[in-house]
Amino acid sequence: MFSQRTNWKLSPNRFTQARETIYASGTKLLDLAVSNPTACGFRYDTRAILSAFQNPNALTYDPQPKGLLSAREEVVHYYLQDHRISLDPESIILTPSTSEAYSYVFRLLCNPQEEVLVPKPSYPLFDFLADLQDVTLIPYSLEYAHGWLVDFKSIARALSPRTRAILLVHPNNPTGSFLRAEEVQQLNSLCREHNLALIVDEVFLDYSFDGASPKTLAANADVLTFTLSGLSKIAALPQMKVAWLVTTGPDSLVHPALDRLEVIADTYLSLNAPTQWAFPTLFEQRRSLQPQLLERARENRTSLKKLLFSQPACELLDGDGGWYAVLRVPARCSDEDLVIELLQKHHVLVHPGHFYDFPGDGFLVVSLITPAMIFEEGISRLLRYLKEMAG
Repeated sequence: MFSQRTNWKLSPNRFTQARETIYASGTKLLDLAVSNPTACGFRYDTRAILSAFQNPNALTYDPQPKGLLSAREEVVHYYLQDHRISLDPESIILTPSTSEAYSYVFRLLCNPQEEVLVPKPSYPLFDFLADLQDVTLIPYSLEYAHGWLVDFKSIARALSPRTRAILLVHPNNPTGSFLRAEEVQQLNSLCREHNLALIVDEVFLDYSFDGASPKTLAANADVLTFTLSGLSKIAALPQMKVAWLVTTGPDSLVHPALDRLEVIADTYLSLNAPTQWAFPTLFEQRRSLQPQLLERARENRTSLKKLLFSQPACELLDGDGGWYAVLRVPARCSDEDLVIELLQKHHVLVHPGHFYDFPGDGFLVVSLITPAMIFEEGISRLLRYLKEMAG
């Protein structure tokens, strides 16, 4: 009765079962995996946000496949003000989420079972998106050497006649590694040589730990490039369902790509009018929310380093930005067994590395936007547990 593309294993895994059992018991957990900024105690301008949805223009249905021009111009202003690049609003398509933007690009580029190269470790959502679009994902590696680097040898091994694009996450989630300029140059060269597109996820671009402004690939003109981002992270507003897709590259490829994407977008017409008319206010929220999130992430990262100073067996891996930190721990058991026992005995929730396709056991992922007191206590319990394991 059901399609093969939805033939997923739907039974909860052991980690999920353990977590749900703890929740059902009423036991208070220290959640170090929280990714929802609206649940982390940040200060939102409630009056301004809600008032923005009272625009009477929202009562008029004006179907624009790419999104309202005024809303797309707000995206242009963001890139000009925050990243000092100039974009054509006609190169921008609005979507309710980056997930939907991915589906547009996968449908544009790939026939059934053609391939997109994806980094490992990385965010697990890609597998489901690819399944739904009948796209095959082929992994390439990020290697760690006091920082994360693209393993170009693994890309060379992964390339095949069916490859249509290379997917990048800038900065990567969860490693927090930004692409280096020389890596971008090499990726562009590969794409030109093999007639490939780049798909670049930049949702965490504005969260650099050192305050620098990393270079966006939304202005990449060397090869056909699709850059995805949205207000879920930029303005800490995941509930507003606002994202976009920027198409750049050689004119000979950009124009036909946009023509086809417009038809795809016209088929869905998903982004609602009230949200589009609220764009100026929603974008403005980044001015107050980004500093709060960056302060929290830096504070928790500093706290983490101090706590780890007396626990050399647990290592904080280098990262440049984002909302997460990766810990390398002794691999005395599987990551899943470790996090389940930590959950059951110490009531601390962290993510095992295999959720993000780390190459082996011994990796944990924690959220840096966790409220500071919860974060410090949770990490302290984690370190006590690791000490107990070591005997």
